Amino acid sequence: MPRKKIVDNEKLIKAVDAKVPAKEIMAKFSIKTTAQLKALYLDALVEKGNIKGITGKASKDGLGQGGNQIKVNKRGSLIVPSDIIETMGFQVGDQFSVRKTKSGVSIKRI
Repeated sequence: MPRKKIVDNEKLIKAVDAKVPAKEIMAKFSIKTTAQLKALYLDALVEKGNIKGITGKASKDGLGQGGNQIKVNKRGSLIVPSDIIETMGFQVGDQFSVRKTKSGVSIKRI
């Protein structure tokens, strides 16, 4: 993916507000496509605070990007991601009891 083009956001917003044709704006800022122009304009508006940016997918329980998945490695150990450990307040050396339930597996701190 090519590097993002850097333009003066204030000048770009003023040019669009002044209803300068897209072709002229693209020539002035060395922009090749209208899609690139629209993306730069949107980024400029978000940076200035005129509009809200698009947020990513909301995470469950505030656990971050990885979600709340725990994996079993090839040795049979459960691997708990660090963001889950920090969020739930676990410490190194904590022990847990594991039991099978109708819905899956229950892990409870001892």
